[in-house]
Order: sequence, then C-alpha cells, then structure tokens
Amino acid sequence: MIEQPLAERFNLRSRLRFNIESGQIWLDENRMLLLHAKAFGALRQELFESLGSKRAKGLLFRMGFAAGQHDADLAQKLYGEGDDFDVFKIGPELHAFEGLVRSTITEAKIDWEKGTFFGEVKCENSWEAESHLQLFGAGDEAACWHLSGYASGYTSRFFKRFIVFRETKCVCCGDPNCVLVGKPVEDWGDDAFLEHCLEPKDKETSFEQLQEELWQVRGRQREQRPPGKLVGSSPAFSAAFSLLSKAASSPITVLLLGETGVGKEVFAQWLHENSDRADKPFVAINCAAIPNDLIESELFGVQKGAYTGAQNSRPGKFERADGGTLFLDELGELSPPAQVKLLRVLQTGEVERLGDDKPRKVSVRLVAATNVNLQQAIADGRFRADLYYRLATYPLEIPPLRKRKSDIPVLVSVLIEKYSPLYHKTIHGISDLAMQELMAYDWPGNVRELENLVERSVLLAPSGGQIEVEHLFPGMAPVTALGAVIDRQGKVGNADEARKDKLYDSLLDEGFDLQVHEARLLQLTVLRANGNLTHAARLLGITRRQLAYRVKQVLGDIE
Repeated sequence: MIEQPLAERFNLRSRLRFNIESGQIWLDENRMLLLHAKAFGALRQELFESLGSKRAKGLLFRMGFAAGQHDADLAQKLYGEGDDFDVFKIGPELHAFEGLVRSTITEAKIDWEKGTFFGEVKCENSWEAESHLQLFGAGDEAACWHLSGYASGYTSRFFKRFIVFRETKCVCCGDPNCVLVGKPVEDWGDDAFLEHCLEPKDKETSFEQLQEELWQVRGRQREQRPPGKLVGSSPAFSAAFSLLSKAASSPITVLLLGETGVGKEVFAQWLHENSDRADKPFVAINCAAIPNDLIESELFGVQKGAYTGAQNSRPGKFERADGGTLFLDELGELSPPAQVKLLRVLQTGEVERLGDDKPRKVSVRLVAATNVNLQQAIADGRFRADLYYRLATYPLEIPPLRKRKSDIPVLVSVLIEKYSPLYHKTIHGISDLAMQELMAYDWPGNVRELENLVERSVLLAPSGGQIEVEHLFPGMAPVTALGAVIDRQGKVGNADEARKDKLYDSLLDEGFDLQVHEARLLQLTVLRANGNLTHAARLLGITRRQLAYRVKQVLGDIE
C-alpha cells in the first residue's frame, strides 16, 4: 500500500491561501511573505557585514527559531489526525512548503513519555546555503543558521523543552548535502557553537524569557507603557495621557469625557495614584447605578433618624474620600437636587449629611466622568450650567478604541498576561489572522469590549497554543481567510473549488455508495423545490426530462 503524502493527509495545501486583492498570503492563520531569495540573501549579507559574524549567526538562529515555533503550533492543531510522529513530521513538510529547504528525517530516537529526543535531518536545496555560496563562496564553516534555528524552534515547541539543532555537514563546506543533528541543549555540553543560540548566561533560559528575547530579535520590542494600568502609545492616546499627566500633581477638578467602555475609571485611578494624595482613599461611585432617592445619602451621608429606617448615622462618599480622590462616574445622570448639593460642596468644601444641619469640612480631589453631552443636557434643562462650569475646569477627552487601533496589539498582550494565570493557561500570543480581525473591527464597546473578548478567548484557546479567530468569534469564518489556494499540482486555484475537493475527498475515504448519495441529493433537491421538478432541475443544472428520468430510476414515481 502506497503511503499518502503528508501534505495530502493533512490537507496542507488548502491552508495556504493567496488573497491578491488585499495583498496578503496566509498559511492557516499566519501571515506569510513571498520574498525574492536574492533580496533575503542581501539582507543576510548586510547582517554579517554590519553586525559581525557572531551576532549575525545568533540573529539568524533566533529568527529561524521563532518561525519554527509558529509552524509547530500549526502542526499541533492537527494532532488528532495522525499519530505523534506523523504530526511531528509535518515540520519538514512545512519547511519545504515555504520554499526554504527539502528536509528528510534520517534518524529519530524519541521517547514521548520521557521527552527525550535525538534526531538527524538531511537538507537539500537549502536557500541559505545557496545564498551563502553566491555571496561569500565556500569555506570552513557551516552556513545554515536560520535553518538550524527553525529546526530547534519547531522541536523545542513540540517537546516543551529546549532542543538545539547543529549543522554538522553543509554544502558550503563542500559536502553533498546539509545535515542537521538535534538533541537537548544540556547534551551538547559546553560546545562553543551554543553561544550563537543563546548567550552563555542564558543556557537555562525559560521558554517565557526565550520568547521575549525572540520578540525583540524580530524587531517587535514592547511599546513603552505609562506607569500603572494605562496602556498605549498611539498619537490619540498619547495626547490624552499628556493632558492627564500634567494634571496629576495639582488639585484641579478633572472632567473625563468619552464613550462607554473607554476606561474612564482607569484614567481616574492613574490620576489618583500619581498625585500627592496617592496614600489616601480613592472612592468611586457610579451615579447611574443608584436610585435618585438614594443618591444624596450615598454622596453626602445620612444622620440617624433622618428618615424611617435610618437607625444609624453613616458618612457618604465625600467623607470617605476625605484627603483623597472621589470619582463620580456617569455624572450626567445626577438628579437636579443632587446637582444643587454637589455644587455647594464644590463651592464651600463642606458637606452636610441628610437630616443634619452640621457642616463637615472635607478635602477631596474630584474627578468626574460622563458619556453624556453635558452642553446638550444644559440646553435641554437636565443639567445645571453653573455646575458644569465648575466641573469642566479641566476637561479631558479619552479617545475611543477605533481611533487608537495601533494600541490594540499591546492591549491584547497585556490582557493575555492578565487572564492566562486566572485560567491556568500558557497562551503564546495571538495569530496574525486573529490580530487582523481585531484591527478591522469597529469596537463599539471600546476597551471594555476588547477585554471581555480576550478573556473569553483565553478560556477557549488551548494551553500552549495561540488565540485564533475561532476563539475570538466562535462559529464565524473570517472574511480575510478567503482567497486562492494551492492545488495538488502546486498551482494556484480557487478557494471555493478547494473546499469542494476536500468534501469530495472525505466522501471517498471509505464506504462510499454512489447510488445512495445520488438518491439523497435528488431527495433534497426535490424537497427544496417543493416538488416542482422544473425548479429542481434548474438547481441541478440539468433538464427537467433528465431529472424526471433519474428520479424515476432512483426514487420511483413522485406524485
């Protein structure tokens, strides 16, 4: 029996999609680039000439390592479709699929339970060796550092331990083929070549530290974040944060404006934590969440006996925030009587509890927030103009997420870090396609909606994997996934045709009965046409006479 090629068994070609209209190439949910090998070779040459041999080798190795990890994530998604070793062998298949090299595993000693590994791989048509020969000529040193890094990253992710591949033979040294040998890093001892894989002090580096280093190597250093919980570096965010930071050390009243979900309370907390009141209370109250008949007692307190049921005196939010900061959210929902009392407190610095005529001095830094257009509310008679001008001493507009989309990647990274431990998971970031879907979304619920979506995605994503589109939007196919795919002959074909081919392939797997399937198709077509054979024939693309004959042959007479 001839063994089916891995590319067909795991339907790899259907995972490679070309979307020429949008200028994108996708391998599953990873965005790919179709580059000229000579251009990539020129970049490689520049690395050696500008950074020196040692640093260039390390950089190429780490770049390959990151690519190998991404392909391992794709291979592990197919885990249920073959045995462990078959799934593991997808790595060389993917490497060839990406046009980098033709790799063949020639030796593999693997103990899946113990996690031990020794492997040898023969590499043919290495792009890296070809490029090195063209630009530098033959020499004494092996040249395929990027390929070695790929094999190391792929295998390390697969075995969840650091495994390093070293090139022991290379066509650049006059050998007929390139050969890679891989084993756990500790089994290499103090071999000098390891300095190109990790700095000596980092030989025991954890996967998390290694991933951070790889992100830096790939030029994706973390954006500078303001201290505290605020995250962002976009122009819109930076402008708002600049205004916020200038107000932090002063007692000025700040009015935070913006849509629901933009993070007004987080801004208010940052303001408090970076003021000279940081060691005093931060008290928050949502004015819209409290009934109008209770809002005054909540804000200003109540004296014993003030009304039926007031059996004890208690301070309000102003007294509890004395010395610190009071955050009034949804300010536009305050009742007219509460607005009058609030204005008095702001003017005098004194608060009177409900049912008491004794004023109490308070020192409170007020931060208010609303998503209501207060000037329109003033025009409608729902908000006092004098209170507005008292509060709007320092208005600050927080931009909606759709106007600061460049902050989404770092926000997602921070949220994954926040929720992964909560759900006892290790999440290796987010796929390129999933990130593109986030960037294309309009975010009516702003940062709060993003946070909820990421939390759900962390829950749905497998530990050790990435967040993908199916975790962000369960049951919804992304539009960006459409495009042309590679057929079995290696030619670019239509994605719809490829899906049909996949369906037909699945029908032919085992137990296929053409007559049964034809009968079922005819039944469904006639039912959809409500028994009208003319309409049914149009659905099938045949004449009514042809359909009537087939129906009679397969289904018998239909009244």
